[in-house]
Amino acid sequence: MAAAEGSKIDPMHQFLIEPVLGSHWVVGGYDLSFTNSALWMVLTLAALWLFMLGGMKRELVPGRWQAAVEGFTGFISGMLVSNIGPKGKRFVPYVFSLFMFILFANILGLLPFGIVPGVHPFTITSHLTVTGVLAIISFAIVLIVGFGRHGFHFFSLFVPHGTPPLMIPLIFVVELMSFLVRPFSLGLRLFVAMTAGHILLKVLAAFVVNGINLGGGYLALVSLPSLVLMVGITVLELLVAAIQAYVFALLTSVYLNDAVNLH
Repeated sequence: MAAAEGSKIDPMHQFLIEPVLGSHWVVGGYDLSFTNSALWMVLTLAALWLFMLGGMKRELVPGRWQAAVEGFTGFISGMLVSNIGPKGKRFVPYVFSLFMFILFANILGLLPFGIVPGVHPFTITSHLTVTGVLAIISFAIVLIVGFGRHGFHFFSLFVPHGTPPLMIPLIFVVELMSFLVRPFSLGLRLFVAMTAGHILLKVLAAFVVNGINLGGGYLALVSLPSLVLMVGITVLELLVAAIQAYVFALLTSVYLNDAVNLH
């Protein structure tokens, strides 16, 4: 949540990681405090668990909740099959969990929990440490699958078919560098998208609050237009939250396709 100093609102304060519930645990020189980031990860997992629990009743005539869960599962399964082939179904549990975790984390960070006194919303996907770890896990799975299925023949992925012999060393290095950059671009894309959106919303919120504090014509000239724009951008950010979860899952399936089929 934004920190206020007089009439000033710091748009970066919402990304500050700090202990919650009065915890400040230092063990062996390491700070193991339970932070707001950890709290919202737990809340994300709890919300996802409740969503899955309510949709796994396996009723003969599925209700809306069960249909929603089955719809998400079928969507991810179809995406993997279309990108990898029938062998892609074995990756449904991981990619589905990845997609849903990012989706729920993105949406929870946009919900107006801040109107409740003492509640400070936190978007875990606005931190590169979180998105980076998710990207590294996906990249590690790609490497495990690639070397597990193909051994050292996996390196043929970096030499496209039809490459002239004299160009193989150069092309191999270029393709290898491009491959190694994948986890950085994967994690950075989600981090930048969520961070930029939240900064913009906080700046607009500052305009609304400051216009109200100044009163008079500022309310009509500054606060009201900023509020309307803020509502519109919030709707857009909800769309971005879903798109970014989809892009992360899609790129993961594309990278898995390279490991499985060596395309």
